[in-house]
Amino acid sequence: MFRISHFMRLLADAERTGTMPAPRRARPAGPVVIWNLIRRCNLTCKHCYAFSADHEYAGELSTGEVFTVMDDLKAFRVPVLILSGGEPLLRPDLFEIAARARAMGFYVGLSTNGTLIDETMADRVAAAGFDYVGISLDGLRETHDKFRRLEGAFDRSLAALRHLRARGVRLGLRYTMTALNAHDLAPLLALMRDEGIQKFYFSHLNYAGRGNVHRQRDAQFAATREAMDMLFERAWQAAREGPGGRDEEYVSGNNDADGPWLLRWADQHLPRWHEPLREHLVAWGGNSSGVNVANIDNLGHVHPDTMWWHHDLGSVRERPFSAIWQDTSDPLMAGLKAARRPVQGRCAGCAHLDICGGNTRVRAQQVTGNPWAEDPGCYLDDAEIGLVPEEAVA
Repeated sequence: MFRISHFMRLLADAERTGTMPAPRRARPAGPVVIWNLIRRCNLTCKHCYAFSADHEYAGELSTGEVFTVMDDLKAFRVPVLILSGGEPLLRPDLFEIAARARAMGFYVGLSTNGTLIDETMADRVAAAGFDYVGISLDGLRETHDKFRRLEGAFDRSLAALRHLRARGVRLGLRYTMTALNAHDLAPLLALMRDEGIQKFYFSHLNYAGRGNVHRQRDAQFAATREAMDMLFERAWQAAREGPGGRDEEYVSGNNDADGPWLLRWADQHLPRWHEPLREHLVAWGGNSSGVNVANIDNLGHVHPDTMWWHHDLGSVRERPFSAIWQDTSDPLMAGLKAARRPVQGRCAGCAHLDICGGNTRVRAQQVTGNPWAEDPGCYLDDAEIGLVPEEAVA
């Protein structure tokens, strides 16, 4: 995840004070765990990576098994649990799991489509004390309902946001951009502000699950650049208002070229902060699949992140998560955890490799069969990554 607002606040503070603090390179002791507790979902979204449907799936972890895994995660110093699905609200023991996670001291997030949250459910979600609830919107009404394959899905999700906001729950919008919904980004950002939603998570399309069939419909690089510039301007505007200003947070995911693109944005607008900003971006380090981000699926299989469901690292029924996560006998995990990943092609010669970390390896694997091939989703041209002079592509 790329914390756009964090870096914009660094720049805004630097502009106010004339200095930028040195970066801290501390890494979390354990990874953030995104846990797909259930595969069942009441929707069949076009871009679902989990191929979920509205029926039960056999073999899912029991409550007791979930608790056993949670004990191991806590001992392994995992700081964050994101409870997801499918639709996690369809799991009968969700609130029991959430209560135990909160009592154990985890930061607990909930990722939901929002369509099941009426006022009664909103009361339960608020009482559960989730640190954050993310609700996915693919666009405004027409676009969202088409993506979600359910008429009325947008209205139900928007109502959920309003119910939860009225109860003081910290909220975020989650949006995955493709060529089919890029036109709705600006209206969604306006909706975020109008509705008083605190966070916006922008996800680049990754080639995994059902989204893989839309590879030819993925947003073109020009649209991606425009979208990132739009997010940067929004985050910069909020950051410039300073403490006590807008409570807005902008983050992106699934394309770590966002880091170098922010550095390029800063070079155009705030060039004197190039070097200190670059140091902070290097400290961030880019893609963290297999390192600081992990996934456990509904059957207890561990993956480097949610887009790697086709690559099984092991089952928590057979070995503790902590043992699976530290095992580098798997070649993919060995490469992901390497200080310098063994990337190839244009990624190997990229001047920003120390920032992006080689970007999202699953795209390379899905397109070429080789997880270390150059990332086909990188939207920077050869000049922008230092492979050829600027004038060569002018």
